[in-house]
Amino acid sequence: MFNQVNGLPVHVLVVHAAVVFVPLLALSGVLYALVPKLRARLGWVVGLLAVGSPLTALAAMLSGSAFYDRKYAGVPEDAIANVQQHASFGTRTFWFTLGLGVAAGLLVWLTSRRPLPRAAEAGLIVAVIALAAVAGFYVFQTGDSGAQSVHGVS
Repeated sequence: MFNQVNGLPVHVLVVHAAVVFVPLLALSGVLYALVPKLRARLGWVVGLLAVGSPLTALAAMLSGSAFYDRKYAGVPEDAIANVQQHASFGTRTFWFTLGLGVAAGLLVWLTSRRPLPRAAEAGLIVAVIALAAVAGFYVFQTGDSGAQSVHGVS
């Protein structure tokens, strides 16, 4: 399922969705958290991205694993250290994006129902901002290390 489509590795197709949707979740989640006036307009966007972004990151991670298994089976580990670092960044991107999706989704769901106690809302806002920063960092690191691996640029 995560191997090939029309002879192309699925990874090179789905990775672009993660590169777009993860930063969009980070940006919209932070805006939702920090600008209450925008919440009525952004709630549905953040809600959709809170579900979709982790799914695209998961698809990129699983398809990358399938691509790695097919292309690098039997290759000595020291020869592909950069590819393994890329995979490690990709795994972190997924987990931090999942955490961001949960935190942002909770913030949208809870604030749209009724006003939250200040401490609870502040805690979720801090979580969304912190997770957005870390997920953004790792999606950049993952993309950069992948580009370095493919194109050999240093």
